Amino acid sequence: MINNDKDRFEIKEGHRTMKAVVTVGNGGYDMLVYKDVPIPVIDEGEVLVKVLAAGVNNTEINTRLGWYSTKVTTSTNALTQTDDELTEAASEGDGGWNEVTPFPFIQGTDCCGEVVEVKDEKNKDLIGKRVLIRACIRHEGWDSMENIWMASDFDGAFAQYVKIAATEVFPVDCDWTDAELGTIPCSYGTAENMVNRAGVKAGDRVLVAGASGGVGSAAVQLAKRRGAYVIGIAEGDFKIEQVKSYGADKVIGYGTDTLKELGQKSVDVVIDNVAGPNFPQMMKVLKRGGKFVSSGAIAGPIVDLDMRDFYLKDLTLIGCTGWDEPVFPNLISAIEKGEIKPALAKSFPLENIVEAQKEFALKKHVGKFVLIPNHND
Repeated sequence: MINNDKDRFEIKEGHRTMKAVVTVGNGGYDMLVYKDVPIPVIDEGEVLVKVLAAGVNNTEINTRLGWYSTKVTTSTNALTQTDDELTEAASEGDGGWNEVTPFPFIQGTDCCGEVVEVKDEKNKDLIGKRVLIRACIRHEGWDSMENIWMASDFDGAFAQYVKIAATEVFPVDCDWTDAELGTIPCSYGTAENMVNRAGVKAGDRVLVAGASGGVGSAAVQLAKRRGAYVIGIAEGDFKIEQVKSYGADKVIGYGTDTLKELGQKSVDVVIDNVAGPNFPQMMKVLKRGGKFVSSGAIAGPIVDLDMRDFYLKDLTLIGCTGWDEPVFPNLISAIEKGEIKPALAKSFPLENIVEAQKEFALKKHVGKFVLIPNHND
């Protein structure tokens, strides 16, 4: 499903069009162009989804900035719109999740939408259904860890319509708003993947770093859903109270000495998408046989690891990008049973994506920002 056709946004005579945000290359906000583009034409096995809401994630900003390049060593916040590292990463062309980013393309990893067209008769029952799209696709099967992502490897949901394989759409029956459902796929899918792969169970003590972010707030809820005792780390009274509202049993203020607060060998699982300079403390607080699980490194990808902590305590370090098969069905079930709640911070019109990403970068919110396409355009 990787598409490197640079001319695919050319509007041919008679072609149906839609509004979309096209990311045209590595760089600043000027790389986000709101314009008319062709509505995707579905192939065999695919469906066309009318986008009702699309969440904003770190990954879209990081991909635009080229942060995934091995040339970049700073935190996501430190990499600015005109950073020299960005320029170098862009020139090398290795700033995407799977090395090469298919510019120009449409980002948008989260999608709540309605199926409006199908190619195959067997999928006709999907028409009219409100669905969530599983953004992580294990395209070589569940026995392979190879994966591709909507909005990183092919066009995503920052548009009025998106096409996707029918196997990746999941009808959901609940009373949540479209915007609330738009918070789910990337953050909650990533969090459930970490919780699932770490084998979190009732009675475990789980530490969630960055607990007020989209993934962190989801991880708090999903670990609690499994019966764990959850400790969150968050910055500021407002964020601490919000994290508590998601079910955290204890919340530590960001900047607190985590090791001093919790003590050596005090937690079973660390869920950490922050990394950076606090990584060594995370190794210290893990019990013997403990598990450290991560799918991000917003405070910096280069960390100090004392190998003695790792091998003398029989720790397991778990990297998570490709989602496992139970992850998305688990989420749909949790939503429909009322076992989790959305972490919606704010909604913006799709055409205001720059405003949304600028406010997102301030990191003053809890939960997710969501973009809403205007289907009256």
